[in-house]
Formats: sequence, structure tokens, C-alpha cells
Amino acid sequence: MYMYNRKMAALNKVVGSRLGLSHSSLLPPALLICCRGITSKLFVGGLPFYTNEKGLLEAFSQHGQVIEAKIVMDRVSDKSKGFGFVTFASEDEAQKALTEMNGKELNGRVIFVDYAKPKADFGGGMPIARGPPRPAPSIGKDDIEIM
Repeated sequence: MYMYNRKMAALNKVVGSRLGLSHSSLLPPALLICCRGITSKLFVGGLPFYTNEKGLLEAFSQHGQVIEAKIVMDRVSDKSKGFGFVTFASEDEAQKALTEMNGKELNGRVIFVDYAKPKADFGGGMPIARGPPRPAPSIGKDDIEIM
């Protein structure tokens, strides 16, 4: 929390009162989220496939100030994968929502809630496969040793 306050203070200096605007009005929520700890972001699984981000936000906003509610969509079909993430303004609100929403019913399905885990690093975004397999080295008759 200390580091978050320092970052926000520095950000406030940069944005400053020169413009007469608050720092949060100028920045996208994603930038504010990265300054907060991962402990204020919750994973929500078991969502009905027709649940939208607005419905997710409304369900969780009863337990605190929701900064962002995101449902993960399949890239090809553009349909919900049945899970999402909810980010709260504070760790206390996230804890309260986790306690009260885990195992509860949302739109006819029981959901499970847990703290979100950081994204796994898969080598900086480099693809695993980098083209067709290389042919095996050829063995010439000079390379064969006869016993």
C-alpha cells in the first residue's frame, strides 16, 4: 500500500493541479489498476455464458467500489469463456466481496471467487513453434564406422 501511495503522489505531481483535474480523471482504469496490488483483483469462475460485464459489475458493486469488471471472451467465437475478473478500489473491498460472493448463485449458476494470480510469463511473448522442423543431419558413408 505504501508503494501505491508513493506512485499516486508522484502521478499527482506530474498531472498536477496545474490543469485543475484529478489524476484519475485523466488516466485509464488499466493504468490505475497496475498501481494497485494484485490483491484487489478477483478471479470469478463458473459464470453463465450469457452474463455480460455490466451484470458482473452490478453483482459485485454491492460489496465495494468496482474499478473494472472484465469477462474473458473467446477470440474466434467472441463468446464468453465462463470466467472473468473484477478489480476493486481497495484490498478490503476485494476481501469482503470474495467472502460474500464465493459459492453464491449468479444468474442461475454457482460461481467461485478467488484472488487473481499474476499472468504467467511465457518467454516474453515469443511463440513456442518457430517454423517447420529441421531435417535430421544426413549421414554420409564416410561417417559410418564398420567394426
